[in-house]
Amino acid sequence: MDLATRVGHALQASERMLCTAESCTGGGVAQAVTEIAGSSAWFDCGFVTYSNVSKIEMLNVSNALIAQMGVVSEEVAGAMAEGALANSNADVALSTTGIAGPTGAVPGKPVGTVCFAWSSAERTHTERLVFQGDRAAVREQTVIHALQGLLRFIE
Repeated sequence: MDLATRVGHALQASERMLCTAESCTGGGVAQAVTEIAGSSAWFDCGFVTYSNVSKIEMLNVSNALIAQMGVVSEEVAGAMAEGALANSNADVALSTTGIAGPTGAVPGKPVGTVCFAWSSAERTHTERLVFQGDRAAVREQTVIHALQGLLRFIE
């Protein structure tokens, strides 16, 4: 809650609105920020794009990009965040795509692999991390890192 509150204060101070594009977190980031009373002043909307089709149709992620890089990639995370910005009234977006487990690992991408992106009109920053733990732990760590990364991105 403290982290989401800090995000809200930072967004309000910079007069920006946030949107999210989430896959592996299933809307967990949007839930965390909307737990804060008054978040409608700085949170525009969230896209939960769990399937590849939803990423393509709702966020304009290229099917060719998914085929080339894999859905769990920094490139797809960046496209998701940029697509969320293009399809919302927000000024800044964050995205998550990953393998929360316990299945889904592929060569080079073990369970716990998560790609993040933070985007504004000026730039997009991406990261790839590998978290430890069960599905719930990976998802929780992902939400926390997404919000911490957002604070760094906007401050």
